[in-house]
Amino acid sequence: MMVDRTLLPPDQVAALGERLPGWDCDGTSLSRVVEFTDFAEAFAFMVRVAAVAEDLDHHPDWSNSWNRVTLAVTSHSAGGLTGLDVEFAQRVDQLVDN
Repeated sequence: MMVDRTLLPPDQVAALGERLPGWDCDGTSLSRVVEFTDFAEAFAFMVRVAAVAEDLDHHPDWSNSWNRVTLAVTSHSAGGLTGLDVEFAQRVDQLVDN
């Protein structure tokens, strides 16, 4: 899948908070913490996110602590946020909502 990897204009970056309510935006990256009942659920979620990352060829910085998964994503090659980061976040949101 080919997603736009050019930097988002500042007005679109500013609107990401409304567009992606579960995510924090610092202007150059998106981050989200997702909590689960236990480690097994958190790990299963990470496996699903890994499949998304491979499909998009876009990999987050992330960590896991028992029932919590912390994700951060940015397009390093572009120097900030792109449509690819938005697509990644939206796909992660679909995993959380299901």
